[in-house]
Amino acid sequence: MSKSEAQQPITVEWGKEQVVVSDVARELPRASHVDDRMKLVKAGQESELASLPEDAWHAVARASVAPGLVAVQLRQPAGSDGSLLLEEHVDGATLRSVHTRVWLTELFPGIQPRTGQEVLDVEDPQVTGMDADGRPQAILRYEYRDLAHLRKHIWQTVHATLHINSYEESILARRVTRALIVHPVVIAFADGTEPVHALVARDGITRLASAWKVMAGSGATKEEAADAATEALLAERKQPANEPLKSRTQRWALGRELRRELLREEFGKEAGGEVPSLRAIQIAQTYVVPAHIVVGTQAHEGGMLPAADVFDDALRSILASVHVEFKPWDPAAQNLEVATRALKLVVQTRAREWGNEEQLGEVYALAVGRRPAADTPVVFRDPGIPGTPLWRAVYLLHVLTRAELHAELRGRAKEIKNERRMTAKGYAGLLGPVVDEPWRAEKKAAVKQARKAWSNGGVLCKAVLSGGWIPVPTDDFTSLVAPALKGDVNARCTLALAGGTALIADKLITSNVGSALGTRREPGKVPFRADAHLVVGGLAAEGNELGLWTLALAAQRFEACRLPRNASSRQEFGVPEEEAADGGYQHVAVDLTAPDRIRRQGEDEVPLLPWDVVYASDEARARKTIADSMPSGHWTVGPAGARPGARADEGEPAAESAAGQDAEASDDRPVGARIADQRRALGLALSSAESALATLRELGQGRTYPPLFADADQWHELREAAIRVHHQIDNHRPPSDEEDPGDDGTGTDD
Repeated sequence: MSKSEAQQPITVEWGKEQVVVSDVARELPRASHVDDRMKLVKAGQESELASLPEDAWHAVARASVAPGLVAVQLRQPAGSDGSLLLEEHVDGATLRSVHTRVWLTELFPGIQPRTGQEVLDVEDPQVTGMDADGRPQAILRYEYRDLAHLRKHIWQTVHATLHINSYEESILARRVTRALIVHPVVIAFADGTEPVHALVARDGITRLASAWKVMAGSGATKEEAADAATEALLAERKQPANEPLKSRTQRWALGRELRRELLREEFGKEAGGEVPSLRAIQIAQTYVVPAHIVVGTQAHEGGMLPAADVFDDALRSILASVHVEFKPWDPAAQNLEVATRALKLVVQTRAREWGNEEQLGEVYALAVGRRPAADTPVVFRDPGIPGTPLWRAVYLLHVLTRAELHAELRGRAKEIKNERRMTAKGYAGLLGPVVDEPWRAEKKAAVKQARKAWSNGGVLCKAVLSGGWIPVPTDDFTSLVAPALKGDVNARCTLALAGGTALIADKLITSNVGSALGTRREPGKVPFRADAHLVVGGLAAEGNELGLWTLALAAQRFEACRLPRNASSRQEFGVPEEEAADGGYQHVAVDLTAPDRIRRQGEDEVPLLPWDVVYASDEARARKTIADSMPSGHWTVGPAGARPGARADEGEPAAESAAGQDAEASDDRPVGARIADQRRALGLALSSAESALATLRELGQGRTYPPLFADADQWHELREAAIRVHHQIDNHRPPSDEEDPGDDGTGTDD
């Protein structure tokens, strides 16, 4: 078949779907010639518009399918100011790129912003920029601990990316059609291992991971696709004893080249028939991908950033313009990217003016998780600050809402998001993923609702944003209530940040749109709806004793390592009662008449409900709402601040459930022995399922990815299977446990 002839579409089976492949190559491009690669390297070194070290040019040449065509783009016509390079102008810099096709096996996955708000097993490498003689270079340095860290990071990035999204069917049908944004990188190692020069994909990581999934096959799991990518990228050609020792960069490059040769051989065998096989199509559609390789960066005059930071900031600006404005990442990923980039820009450009450049750099490191919460007293130069995650939140929120930083950060964030204005709620939403970094894994069941509350204003109430106050460090938050009631704004605002953050993290303050109205004190209800920051502001209002004690007790009891027993998410997810009795903490309702201000029913502490929190934020409004909504005498309000909205029947013991009792098999039932055998087998299977669930929960502690039950499709399959089992068991209740004593059960059996 000639290249000019149109091909008939090919329909292939891909999992449960049929995919129509519109076009597939019948030949694969051959390996580039060394002379063409050297021409590219020479053209790059001579170009005044590009800025890369020689080793990086060799990485570009190795990755390019047609290095000769790239060399043409790099040559600037004599006497002309123009060039064939792609140019993108951003705030402070211009980036220049070549457009070409690159081998899939030459692209390492970069840092994935889509998972930046998650807590993963493997941390990202340390990223630093590079410059030469004060001129920024279009290359970054990724420093890993060791080779094992690199291997795990590649695997995790591919695996987690495929969990979020996959374009495998589209790529199988049409190949990768939109160019990836790629740039050179120095892969360095803290343990002294020899560094490696390569290319990384910074935009298009989902396309890159999906291509590896297509290469692995429809029946391959995400784990197997990640395995395939990792093994191919880190393949190393063994060094023959009679050859001069090659660098690690060369040995890895030769290993990847050998992988491509093996794929070419496999393709030749599979594509020989009238219609290429599915395996041939997989290889053809993913063997090469289009890319824009960034090869030059030029700082604009008057820019404030150090030369080494220009390239990374310019690249992040382009990615943010694509994924924050046009093709958005997850909202939390957007917020984290915008917040950390805005903070980094302010630190780089304005810290020197304020005379605290070093400290602001440490604040940035604390905010992005490079320094642990235990370093909070060191960062803020006060040994009296407890080094806890909650105090980290208090001091970060305080410094990031000070007038001198607040306006700058909001302005930078507005520019990054390309929005006309940045509201206080919008700014609070940016801070949510920064604040929850120490506990987002341990409290993952409540993270989604907590971040909605932050986007609803969080703890940024009027008093906090007014300025002129400083946090009061203490080991006992309840000690701040007395001075707060006497008018100490420092104590009040400290309680607002600490207690408000604790209540949001533990899902006791939620977004107003997620609140259900109820005139009775019960879980999941509130007496009136209000934005999160208004609830926090009301609790911390001057003279609100009930609200201040609610904040103080919540902050004092807060634990970053787990959710409280009375977090509504715990109730929704069905935590066993025996776990609730394991000594775990809970937030408590307030009784202003009690010596310790803790409300009790008998000897038991009464757990705090969202209803109590909202009630305490504006008691007068809550009482009026209740009075207007309920018939006279139906509602009883206890002493002010003691038992708000208590129900007359509150505290009555719930009826005990007899569900789950074993049924005795009747001796005269047909095939009774076989039924007994299968029932025992069912019991063992359910016990095994419980054991598997316990193991999954244990494995999931301390991380938010990957999902314990995989994709939505797999989760639904498991859920449906569990529901079917539950219904079958429930439909065969023993006579002693029938819900209706008069029902003879004939309507329940299959």
